[in-house]
Amino acid sequence: MKKIYLLGFIPVIGFVIGALFSNKVTPYVLGMPFFHFSIVLWSLLTTACLGLIYLFDPANKEEEIE
Repeated sequence: MKKIYLLGFIPVIGFVIGALFSNKVTPYVLGMPFFHFSIVLWSLLTTACLGLIYLFDPANKEEEIE
């Protein structure tokens, strides 16, 4: 398994562990309860992590055809 694929486990850990620690309503961030904000934040971070995996994975590199 390539080391770059380990980057895909970060969002899973963030969603699971983050839900345990951010299950609070009182602090509002951007008008949302903190739990909802953390879900939105991890959704955006998941997109970034998967984008990095796509960019750095050598299987996605196209060979130039001459």
